[in-house]
Amino acid sequence: MSRRSFLVGSGSAVLAAFLTACGSNDAAKGSAGSAAKGSGKTIYVLTPSEDHGWTGSVATFAKEKIEEVNKAGVYKAELQTADSASKQIQEVEDILAGNTDEIAGIVIQPMDDTVQSAIQSIVDAGIPYVAFDRIIEAVADTAVSNVKGDNEGIGAGSAAYFVENGMKPGDKVYVYQGDTSSVTTLRDSGFGEYLTGKIEFDGKKIADDAKWTEDQVNDAVTKSGAMNWSRSDTKASFESLMGDESNAEIKWFYAEDDELAMGILEALNGGGISDATKDKIFATKPFITGCGGLDEYYEVIRGNSYQDIVKNLGGVMSVTYSPSMIQLAIQDMVDHLDGKEVAQDHVIKCENVTKDNVKDFKSFK
Repeated sequence: MSRRSFLVGSGSAVLAAFLTACGSNDAAKGSAGSAAKGSGKTIYVLTPSEDHGWTGSVATFAKEKIEEVNKAGVYKAELQTADSASKQIQEVEDILAGNTDEIAGIVIQPMDDTVQSAIQSIVDAGIPYVAFDRIIEAVADTAVSNVKGDNEGIGAGSAAYFVENGMKPGDKVYVYQGDTSSVTTLRDSGFGEYLTGKIEFDGKKIADDAKWTEDQVNDAVTKSGAMNWSRSDTKASFESLMGDESNAEIKWFYAEDDELAMGILEALNGGGISDATKDKIFATKPFITGCGGLDEYYEVIRGNSYQDIVKNLGGVMSVTYSPSMIQLAIQDMVDHLDGKEVAQDHVIKCENVTKDNVKDFKSFK
C-alpha cells in the first residue's frame, strides 16, 4: 500500500469540513487553471491501477468523485490509471502532447519519486496540479495543494490508545513497520513523540505522569524492519517472534497498516504458534492497532470476525488513513479552478477507530 494520508473513514460531517479546508497558495494564483471556470476543460486524475488493497481503492473512490464532477457539468473529469511509474510518466507526456488549452488541471498520486520529472513538465506547461498521498518534496511547493494523511498522527494515535488502556513507561512494545520510506519513518516518530510529550493526538498531549523518556522509548520499543505492507510477511514474522516464548509477554503491538494487523491475527489463528505459547500470549491480554480502513479488519473491530481470537485480547483498533482522501484532492482542484483559496499543505487528521465508533467510519475492500 502506498503510504500512504485521510480519516477517510470518517463520517460525512467531517468529510464536508475538510472539503472546505482553506489557506492560501500564492504561487497558484493567476495560473492557467484559474481561467478554466465553466469552460468544460478536463481535469485529469492519475492514480495507480484499480486492483486491490489501499492503493487500488484510491481509483475506486476517485471514480465516485469524477462522476460527481461530470454531473455538475462545469468541468470534465477523466481517470487514468497506471501499474508502474514509467506508465504514469507516459500518461503525463501523452496528456501534455495534446491541446494544453483544453486541460483544466491534473490531480496525481505519484507512483514513486521518479515521477518528479513528469510533474515538473506539468508545471513548465503552466497547468495547475494537485499531488496526493506520495508527496515529492522537491516539487511540493509548485502544487496547488499537497493532500496527504497525517502519518505522524497514526503513530501518535496508536500510542495514545495504548496509554489509555494502561501502557506504562518502559512497557515492551513491538512495532510492525510498513517499508523503508518516509511514511514509516513518520509513523515511527509519531509514536515516540507522543509518548515523550512532544506532540499531541486529538488535541491532547500525554499526561505528565505518563510520559516516557527518550531512553525508555529506545529501550522498550522494538521494530520489525520492513514488512513491505505484506500480511503474509507479518504473519511469518510474528510466528518467528513467538518462537521465543519470552516474547509472549509483549502486550502492545503497533502495526503500521491494517494488513499488518491482519497478519498478526492470522498468526494467532493458525498453527504456526504452539498452543502453549498462545496461552501465554493470551494471558497478557495484548492490544493490536492498525491503520487504513480495511473492511476485513473493520469487521474484526465490529465484532463480526476473528472473535475467538479477539475475546483473548485486550483490544483491537485502527487509525484512519482512507483511500477516499483522493476525493479531497479532486475537490481541491475544483475549488482552485473556481477561484477559491485552498491549503497548499493539506494534511488530513487521524481518528482512532474502536468498537465504540467503528459504525461512523467508511471502510474499503
